[in-house]
Amino acid sequence: MNSKTLKAADSLSYKTLLILGVMGLIIGLLVGTVDAIFGRVLLFLSDFRTAHVGILIPFLALVGLLIVFLYQKFGGESSKGMSLIFEVGHGDEEVIPKRLVPLVMVTTWLTHLFGGSAGREGVAVQLGATISHWFSRFFTFKNHSRIFLVTGMAAGFAGLFQTPMAAVLFALEVLLLGNLALDALVPAIIAAFTASTISHTLGLEKFSHVLSTSLNIDWVAFFKLIVLGLIFGLVGNLFAYSLAITKSKMAELIPNAYYRILGFGLVLSLFFLILHYGRYSGLGTNLISASFGGQEIYAYDWFLKLLLTVITLAAGFQGGEVTPLFSVGASLGVVLAGFFHLPVELVAAAGYISVFGSATNTFLAPILIGAEVFGYANLPAFFLVSSFAYIVNRRQSIYGLQKILKFD
Repeated sequence: MNSKTLKAADSLSYKTLLILGVMGLIIGLLVGTVDAIFGRVLLFLSDFRTAHVGILIPFLALVGLLIVFLYQKFGGESSKGMSLIFEVGHGDEEVIPKRLVPLVMVTTWLTHLFGGSAGREGVAVQLGATISHWFSRFFTFKNHSRIFLVTGMAAGFAGLFQTPMAAVLFALEVLLLGNLALDALVPAIIAAFTASTISHTLGLEKFSHVLSTSLNIDWVAFFKLIVLGLIFGLVGNLFAYSLAITKSKMAELIPNAYYRILGFGLVLSLFFLILHYGRYSGLGTNLISASFGGQEIYAYDWFLKLLLTVITLAAGFQGGEVTPLFSVGASLGVVLAGFFHLPVELVAAAGYISVFGSATNTFLAPILIGAEVFGYANLPAFFLVSSFAYIVNRRQSIYGLQKILKFD
């Protein structure tokens, strides 16, 4: 990375930055509103499914057929999902179809209503990127397409999780590893904080749990946190690698998308019902709540949630990966806390952020998620665990088109 790259934002005039700031406000208002609608409906449907597990989960495979039909009939380029967002960010594609917004919302709602194990972050990022990037057509300044894309990604993440600082860093670093998209810094900050405020005002609740303990990092704790970071990093790698391989093998085994989602949908329905009657369906927020609420966490919870999320997404059901990653990390942290003789909440929080960081191949965002969700008192611990989770990553990522900046 050279000084020219570092000073990318300086190449924009103050007038352009002012315009981008205003656009960031507008984008934040729009994306925050859409995120609130998407998130609140999703939570309502999740609660409804939890109350009617035996009625809804058996129909997951049939709903899968509807999802495939909708994407094949109306999807077009939007069927690529997050891959399209990365293609636009890298300049390989120019347009994100507006139909992506209703299509990804409806199909994700269907996946969750009928018990699929999936997340919501990828959907929110797609929503934000699509809405924001539409405005780029009205501007011609340098890198306008990427700037609006990154701005929308930050707004989408922030509006859903209400962690605006982490959202900005996630959007800046995720497209090209080793290079922050600093030319989008101003609109991304304004859009993220605006979207977060709007979604909260519209009734979308933020998950937060300020830890009751603050770890004193002596030499023993230092090395414990390093080992935990390595373990969480390997689990994040496992998720990303398994998802990529499973998608490839499923497509090779059953090329027809209808047969594929029908067959694996039937298998998933059976597993979801047999394995604690829907415990591993949906976002995984039940496991997160149990991890920080002192409720029972089984030693295998993290693995089954990982496995069933991978199968759900690889089969063709819609949704993101991040909230399941949070639940995998938190529940694994509960299991590991006893072995390391560290506070359960602290290790669960460390797992929550660092499994996500490893699987997405991001470094800065998970540290800020730790601070914004669990409080700033344990920021040094979050920094250590996230750093070593990132270091152990072998460039595996849930985002297959993520690029890495190579230095000469």
